[in-house]
Amino acid sequence: MTVLIPFEAEAQLDWIALTDALAAGHQTPKGSVEDVFLYRDENTLLNRSAWIKGMGLAVKCATVFPGNPAKGKPMIAGAVNLFSDDHGALEAILDFKLVTKWKTAGDSLLAARKLARPDSKDILIVGAGTVGRSLWQAYGAAFPAAQFTIWNRSAEGAARFAADCPGVQVADDLETAIKGADIVTSATMSTEPVIRGEWLQPGQHIDLIGAYRPDMREVDDKALQRARIFVDSFDTTLDHIGELKIPLASGAIGREQVLADYYDLDKFTRQPDDVTLFKNGGGAHLDLMTSRYILESYTP
Repeated sequence: MTVLIPFEAEAQLDWIALTDALAAGHQTPKGSVEDVFLYRDENTLLNRSAWIKGMGLAVKCATVFPGNPAKGKPMIAGAVNLFSDDHGALEAILDFKLVTKWKTAGDSLLAARKLARPDSKDILIVGAGTVGRSLWQAYGAAFPAAQFTIWNRSAEGAARFAADCPGVQVADDLETAIKGADIVTSATMSTEPVIRGEWLQPGQHIDLIGAYRPDMREVDDKALQRARIFVDSFDTTLDHIGELKIPLASGAIGREQVLADYYDLDKFTRQPDDVTLFKNGGGAHLDLMTSRYILESYTP
């Protein structure tokens, strides 16, 4: 029987348990992953598929229309199908927003649990959209004593975010906010860097989520040159996302400077004064791992 899992199932989920499941998932045989992108103007059709031995298959189809919010419509729509590894039957249809929310923020949180200083007290969220709100929830689970600050291009958007997320302070100046943060987590739709390497401070952890297209970046070359760089997957980031694809092509950084992905979690280490930088690419294998965690956690 196919299980239909609604968004409300998130009440049964736990951020720390999810990151543990993602870590365990990367101890299984490396899966097959295929991404197909279709573009029209600023709009994107993304089809992501993954097959991991012992875990099954997942297919996620998403449309990203950045202009939709101005029309009163959601920017992202889609569906996730989870299939059995044993016989290929459809086991579950999961709410797209549920899987995407928990996969995206959980992906970043796993890296932060490995790379950020455990005593991090100041967390800056760059970008006041839906993902920023998910990051506030996820990071709050792992760093419960932290003070959160939001910066957004639109002051009105930042104010709405702060109103929705109790205790969050609004930053007026991005440079000042970055210099004062222990963790910077960024989820913007920018094609030009918004975070400058000259602003980074020893001991910080930088988490980059927003860029997903070959023409998108959130940090400049100097930030990458100053940091120890990690990714969730070499396969879905290096040749696909502008954050690394562009500086690798220009020679601003070398391939050897991207130190590890989640299939080598033991290399996710830091010294106290290191600047660590993680690029969240969010491949289909992570959608599969997250969907499997959700199904196993769900009680109708």
